[in-house]
Amino acid sequence: MNTIVNDSDRANAKTQKAVQSWDDADPADDGLEPDFKPLTPEQAAAWRQRNPVTSPWRVLALQVLVGVAVAVLTGVVSGQFRLAASVAWGVVSVVVPGVVFARALARQMRLKQAGAALAGLFVWELVKIVLTVALLLVAPKVVAGLSWLALVAGFVVTMKVYWLAIPIGAALGRMRRKTPA
Repeated sequence: MNTIVNDSDRANAKTQKAVQSWDDADPADDGLEPDFKPLTPEQAAAWRQRNPVTSPWRVLALQVLVGVAVAVLTGVVSGQFRLAASVAWGVVSVVVPGVVFARALARQMRLKQAGAALAGLFVWELVKIVLTVALLLVAPKVVAGLSWLALVAGFVVTMKVYWLAIPIGAALGRMRRKTPA
């Protein structure tokens, strides 16, 4: 019996050495620091200052502004109300689900249980997707003479505004830090 235990211990030691040498030899780890080093409070504060949080409400406000501008511009350039209305419905199909999701996200952030917050995040993301699809499906009934091309253009432009909100928010944050209080 003692022999079996010793053999088992030797096999485990060999396996551990093999795994360790395999991990050490991984070329993807070359140049990486071996240990995780937490930031000091000062380093964390400096990182937060360099990387400000972009508020979802700011993103939504920018989406509304750009969406309204695109819808008005479409109406003025084309002279057709139906095209402007189609673009506007594309904007609505992005903004309304975004507002619902941002409100739910704000509530989820208050939860103390991380698992419940994460589950809620997935549920509300699903609600956002279903609401978006529902708004797109009712578009022909709501907008007379709907132009799907104009609707999709308004939808895509409004969605892409999110990528503008991040650098704009960072630039505003830098401007605020440079302005004397």
